[in-house]
Amino acid sequence: MHRGWGAYLQADEKQATPKIDRVLLRRVLGYAKGYKVEVVVVLITIVVISMLSLLPPLLMRGLIDTAIPDGNLTLVTWLGVLMIAVPLINGVVGVAQRRASAAMGEGIIFDLRRQLFVHLQGMSLGFFTNTKTGELMSRLNSDVIGAQQAVSGTFVTLGANVFTVVATLIIMLRMEWRLTLLSLLILPLFLVASRRVGSRLRDIRREQMESNANMNTVMQATLSVSGALLVKLFGRTAQEEGRFTEYAGEVRDLGVRQATIGRWFFMALGVVSAVGTAITFWLGAYLAINGDLTIGTIVALSAYLGSLYGPLSALSTARVEFTTSLVSFERVFEVLDMPIDIAESETPTVLDEVRGAVKFDHVWFTYDESMDAGLESVRRFGWRDSGQLDEVQKRSLAGWALEDLTFEAKPGQTVALVGPSGAGKTTLTYLVPRLYDVSQGSVQIDGIDVRKLAFDTLAKSVGVVTQETYLFHDTVEANLRYAKPSATMDELRSAAAAANILDFIDSLADGMSTRVGERGYRLSGGEKQRVAIARVMLKNPSILILDEATSHLDALSEALVQEALERIMEGRTSLVIAHRLSTVVNADKILVVDGGRIVESGTHESLLDANGLYTHLFETQFRDAKSQSQ
Repeated sequence: MHRGWGAYLQADEKQATPKIDRVLLRRVLGYAKGYKVEVVVVLITIVVISMLSLLPPLLMRGLIDTAIPDGNLTLVTWLGVLMIAVPLINGVVGVAQRRASAAMGEGIIFDLRRQLFVHLQGMSLGFFTNTKTGELMSRLNSDVIGAQQAVSGTFVTLGANVFTVVATLIIMLRMEWRLTLLSLLILPLFLVASRRVGSRLRDIRREQMESNANMNTVMQATLSVSGALLVKLFGRTAQEEGRFTEYAGEVRDLGVRQATIGRWFFMALGVVSAVGTAITFWLGAYLAINGDLTIGTIVALSAYLGSLYGPLSALSTARVEFTTSLVSFERVFEVLDMPIDIAESETPTVLDEVRGAVKFDHVWFTYDESMDAGLESVRRFGWRDSGQLDEVQKRSLAGWALEDLTFEAKPGQTVALVGPSGAGKTTLTYLVPRLYDVSQGSVQIDGIDVRKLAFDTLAKSVGVVTQETYLFHDTVEANLRYAKPSATMDELRSAAAAANILDFIDSLADGMSTRVGERGYRLSGGEKQRVAIARVMLKNPSILILDEATSHLDALSEALVQEALERIMEGRTSLVIAHRLSTVVNADKILVVDGGRIVESGTHESLLDANGLYTHLFETQFRDAKSQSQ
């Protein structure tokens, strides 16, 4: 039964903006645990750089208040050397800090990407059929990079600025506590500006990510071979340009809004800093005139004001950057928190040899309504997990795709599945390799529920040839080896010969090394099907599923493919969704599926005698094949 990765219901729109809680922060910082050495190096360099950066004002005060009045040229020389040494040492330490933070950031982006990819690989077929590829690419690229920048940039800056502010305040208080306290009076203004702008920039950041995902989706759909061909054939270039322009325009406008709001924010911080500096200067000058303060102290304090207000401004900015950076983590966590609806058993059964007995035992199946949502159903904030839906709810929402199916295919038998379009034939076959899981009942291989079998056992024992063949943009050899990486060239050629495709491969200029193009687009439909058959033959499965593998082919290609299929079916348990008369007539058992139910079952002759739906299909769907065979 589905564990409901999409069982999230939309709540009040006012809940859409998440609060930064300790759980989220703890989870974010948890990714740094694997980089403890780098974290220690960054922290040490933050302290060293911050302490060194506080030395120049003290050197300046010593020059003005002591060295020059005393005429001490030696002290002047040493102060000058130290002024050169400070930035030099800072630069060297800064390189070490940058290397450590980069190693930590790039390591985290690797961890997140790998974790996301592995998690997505575990999602069921229902997830991918309802999710835009462009949005998946956006989550794996843009969002992960945003999260990495938060760790290697924002967090490091935050730590450096906190230490600098604290150290600067300590020094300033020891030098002149009255001016220091006066300079802190404007601190609430920094906080007000930060709070007002932060939430707006956070919302804009999420909108930017969503608009980028939409733009990526359009590019993914229209710049692929199939998409480009469809656009050209239907003359939809202008419309697709308009659609892309709309999304790209949204990205542009949001970028302008973000830059404008950010600029107003920095302007406000600059004005606040100027006000604080002016007030401090005035009081400092007053104290100096009255003899309560030295000129060197005023100069040093003015320099420290820059070291104070600069980090304070940066801390205000860091809060904004931090909250917007967390949007990237949120979007990554949204995907990682999606439960795997088809998971391997904790104690999976591994079968070294599979005989090929297939049994459906009172199988019911419904497409969970959440499968239609894809990534749109995983808003982490503003959504709530409603838990697993019970069967009554599922049936009322989606209806049963398959109802109470019970049949058995013995090892080596061929079972033909016939019925009108949309009857549930393909859905039935998808339950055997666990592309979906049953809602009730069980599907068994050699008497073992497929939900208890190891994924490797299922992958090795079940081979599928569909009517739409997918080939990677690689060589013929690489596509064949996908089934068996260790295959020898003799095995490749033998499988290709059995699939009636070897002569064609040998006729190519580069033979097995010929690239087939995007999705195998350089090959015809029949050629792709025969490559797919050769690939399955290399896999050598005990159970074979054929989903109308010869449909939409010309007569010659169909004959070659059909001959290859008959060869591969020998000695294997086969579930065949068939439209050819010969396949149906020669099947050991025929199942007539209609409305998700098995309405008739038997041999060709017995079903004709029953004069039911099969007879009607035989007289209509197979009429052309019947006339051709006579």
